[in-house]
Amino acid sequence: MSPSDKYTYNPTLEECKAIFVASCIETAAAATQMTEKEMYQRMVRVGLIADYILPCYEVLHAESRQSVTEDILKTLTIWEKKKRV
Repeated sequence: MSPSDKYTYNPTLEECKAIFVASCIETAAAATQMTEKEMYQRMVRVGLIADYILPCYEVLHAESRQSVTEDILKTLTIWEKKKRV
């Protein structure tokens, strides 16, 4: 084992998903000039994290950050309209 190996961190899939969700919240908030807390609350209100971002992690994770942000914001808007939020 080389000295750098003991400092290598290999996150679990669940940790990767949590990091990805945080990234989605941050970039969507920045794109709409909201705080991360406000964006998180909007997403939770319509179930976007549990019912869209996490189940679609593999597909979304493979897209560019810009594409993911645009997709999430479009989906958020549609879901808010459907749920009349």
